[in-house]
Amino acid sequence: MIVMALPFALAWVLGDSLRTRRAYFAELEKRATRLEKEREAQSKVAVAAERARIARELHDVVAHNVSVMVVQADGAAYVLDTSPAQARQALETISTTGRQALAEMRRLLGVLRTGEPQEGGEYVPQPDVEQIEDLVEQVRTAGLTVDFKVEGTPRPLPSGVELTAYRIVQEALTNARKHGGPDVGASVRLVYFDDGLGLLVEDDGRGATHDLYEDGGADGQGHGLIGMRERVGMVGGTLDAGPRPGGGFRISALLPLKPAH
Repeated sequence: MIVMALPFALAWVLGDSLRTRRAYFAELEKRATRLEKEREAQSKVAVAAERARIARELHDVVAHNVSVMVVQADGAAYVLDTSPAQARQALETISTTGRQALAEMRRLLGVLRTGEPQEGGEYVPQPDVEQIEDLVEQVRTAGLTVDFKVEGTPRPLPSGVELTAYRIVQEALTNARKHGGPDVGASVRLVYFDDGLGLLVEDDGRGATHDLYEDGGADGQGHGLIGMRERVGMVGGTLDAGPRPGGGFRISALLPLKPAH
């Protein structure tokens, strides 16, 4: 009896083993498919985030530099007959600003097309906090009076914080020129705390209209403030933007020195 039952037992064990192996491999296939879909989803999110980052960079580069060029062009046209030397200086500023803008745009478009900087292309490093003083001087040259002060002890900051700080100041000063009206003045304060960097940019002009700052601007014209909020959020900071009591506009931000989790 044992001899006769042995083949049936072996057949049952073998069949059960095959079923187990099939179920195991089927589960592996499901897991592999699920992981592949998750990787594709993560890749799409990463691509979308990178494109959004580049879009913010392009906006900041174009909005600021074109604004400077327009102001300088208007000034050159106004003094062309009475002060040729001053007009020539304005034209030189337009040329320099335009070249800088083109160089940055080529870099960003190269990243957008290929995912990497183009070989042989002109390299433009990302702006940092130290370059804010140069930015302020450029804006002064364009005709905006700006008071600039640094408080605390300057020190190296995470690259994301450096770029965010520069772009916030750049956008705030661009908005002051665009929306502040004639004879507007502005002030920029950088404050180094133990655990963060504080920014305060104010102007005494007319200030932007309500729809340009509430919820980042719902009419398609508030992309700059939307970009500010996105940048600050990515480094785990806080941003407050709105009109000042008595007139003008204020933008304040606190950027932590530790990366956001």
